[in-house]
Amino acid sequence: MAFGLAHPAAAARPAPAARTLTLGSLELQPCGSAGAYCGTLERALDPLGEVRGAISVYFEFYPHSNPGPPAGTLVATEGGPGYPATDSRDDYLGLFAPLMADHDVVIMDNRGTGRSGPVDCRALQAAEKWTVELVAACGESLGNRAPLYSTAYAADDLAAILRALRVRRIDLYGDSYGTYFEQVFAVRHPDLLRSVVLDGAYPLTGPDYAWYPTYAPAMRSKLNWACERSPSCAVLPGTSIDHIMPALRLLRAEPFQAHAFDVDGRERRFQANAAQLAIVMFGNAPALTSTREADAAARAFAQGDRLPLLRLMAETASAVDSRDPTGDAAKWSAGLAAAVMCQDPPQIFDMSVSPAERALDRDRALAERRRAFPDTYAPFTIDEYRAMPLDYSFLDECAGWPAPPPGHPAAKLGANARYPDVPALVISGDLDSITTLADGAAVAAAFKHGVQVRIANGFHVNALARGRSACAATMARRFIATLDAGDSSCAARTPPVRLVAKFARRAADLPAASSLPGNAADDAALRVAAAAAQTVGDAVVRAALNTSGRGAGLRGGEFRVRGTAAGLLITLDGVRWVEDVAVSGTIARTSGPNALVQADVRVTGGRLKLRWTEAAQPAWAQVSGTLHGSAVAAHLPAP
Repeated sequence: MAFGLAHPAAAARPAPAARTLTLGSLELQPCGSAGAYCGTLERALDPLGEVRGAISVYFEFYPHSNPGPPAGTLVATEGGPGYPATDSRDDYLGLFAPLMADHDVVIMDNRGTGRSGPVDCRALQAAEKWTVELVAACGESLGNRAPLYSTAYAADDLAAILRALRVRRIDLYGDSYGTYFEQVFAVRHPDLLRSVVLDGAYPLTGPDYAWYPTYAPAMRSKLNWACERSPSCAVLPGTSIDHIMPALRLLRAEPFQAHAFDVDGRERRFQANAAQLAIVMFGNAPALTSTREADAAARAFAQGDRLPLLRLMAETASAVDSRDPTGDAAKWSAGLAAAVMCQDPPQIFDMSVSPAERALDRDRALAERRRAFPDTYAPFTIDEYRAMPLDYSFLDECAGWPAPPPGHPAAKLGANARYPDVPALVISGDLDSITTLADGAAVAAAFKHGVQVRIANGFHVNALARGRSACAATMARRFIATLDAGDSSCAARTPPVRLVAKFARRAADLPAASSLPGNAADDAALRVAAAAAQTVGDAVVRAALNTSGRGAGLRGGEFRVRGTAAGLLITLDGVRWVEDVAVSGTIARTSGPNALVQADVRVTGGRLKLRWTEAAQPAWAQVSGTLHGSAVAAHLPAP
């Protein structure tokens, strides 16, 4: 999954002249405003010719800006599966911008996505919740076309485009599922590769692969490490998982119907139960807010304050929903996602047997797993893990999908794959519980000269605009240019996630901001200042994820979000993080990991200005203004 802002250098590239460009055997048309040419290549839907039909595979070509021949060709491939790579062009052009003076760029929509014949299984596409039956019906509707949307055939499409363009070798970048595509491409077309950069990588296969055994250890490490690196959390007895367990026990004992607002201000209704907590902890989405707040929200829940954890559940339910709000399969194809996940990776059951036999095979496998390895997804049970959305837990998703034919190309991947000896850089965030450190290490080991770089305090996908530092992008570009990642010391310098120390219902329950010279406000006023700072910080992290332009405060009020040339402008209207302090005013946040946050807000009894820099370590929020006629001059750890 990819999203972000265009790199300024990419946005400034001039549009091409209104003429076609002939490269190799293809004639490309000028398109867009970033110097792009667009083309298609007609491909047989079934390379073996057993199924009739063709597919038009869409791609974009960005020529280098310097005179003379290019030094090379860069290709980016998208995560998902189901997302079109060209919808993330701004992210990829931003990453490649410093290399584009002498490198061409190619971005292709995989077959079944975007403008390459998107698979549209309407019922599955529109479903709020996937079921085994809906996934099976999608596969049945595709009939003998279902096996033809494999990653293997998509990789062959890219190879065909490159050969038609007369491109000899490429430097290939992929994020998330794009790293799976890269490995398939490397196995099937090694002659076309100069290097690969795999950002948020997971392997084609491995021991116990179908059970996703690295997920739970990575989830526990994510939360425990975030706590250990946070001064306010590290002083509490036990690990973060220990802190969360009382809330889990309550949810197991008494699940209940709940509602809360997501980051777009939409009210969501759901059952609050152990599986909903599992989604928060496993989902890594929204990565920052779920890691920042899970520990404190669970502690608050155990003490009777349910709202912070319920809000995280609502936000995670929204964040793990890949559907485009319009249901447009060209934006994200649920059918393509199911086709890939049900045909390419291993399953816990035998996919070659009928769905009825497969269900029995699944039940036998689950019974044996419960007996032999009940803690596979600890602290959750296997069945609590299975109750997460099918496209996050994976175990049951493909139980009804039609069996692929014996000659399906995915059978040649996995354990039988022979990786070529090409330079490979694997970038892994150590707080990534989707594509884990262990998964990344396995991918690096599969390449003879593979190197894994661990981004401390990094989440899922680190080299694109949403990364928490510029380190991964710098190393990726250096690796492409020199085939050497070089000095990786910056990977250890990403600031830790600033965790919420505690959720409070009233300002009096918060520690007071620390007085600075010139302060005349008493402790009560400094607690109001602390509540205002927490309100501002809460709005800032959610505004970065907001797509509707409007959001809700934790305990009331609303905020509005508008993009500016510098970053984000957030307007608060009576937003309450605690029940007794309503905050109104404006917040300006600049773009990027070194963002500056400046707020000018009103609270009952006065007005405050707040300021902090996100990347500072440690980060302190400066507070000034007046409350009840007394000057405020204080600081506190940035929220």
